[in-house]
Amino acid sequence: MRSEAKDVDAYLAELPADRRTPLTRLRALCRTELPTHTEVMAYGMPVYTRDGEPEIAFASQKQYISFYLMRNDIREAFTERLADQDMGKGCLRFRSPAAVDYDLVRDLLRATAKGPGKIC
Repeated sequence: MRSEAKDVDAYLAELPADRRTPLTRLRALCRTELPTHTEVMAYGMPVYTRDGEPEIAFASQKQYISFYLMRNDIREAFTERLADQDMGKGCLRFRSPAAVDYDLVRDLLRATAKGPGKIC
């Protein structure tokens, strides 16, 4: 569900209450763990960029909450922990707000923050 929101505050405000809380928490994690990244709206969702390159994003989709990990090196480093997750090519899907694994997300963000990598 692509948003036309101009900033992340507006994006979060337009979400249903059951989605707003987990996505607000994802945003807080991104802001804490990615202090040198820039928060922007792109592709209709919140995106965190390093030197203009998107590395992380999240979105409320119709059937799930998505967390986009745009670096192959990070996905490869977490192969075991991601093995039991619902994954697309670059998207970690949480089928319900209660299913969001904040510890996993935090660890992925910390790994991303350590340095730049090739964007897929």
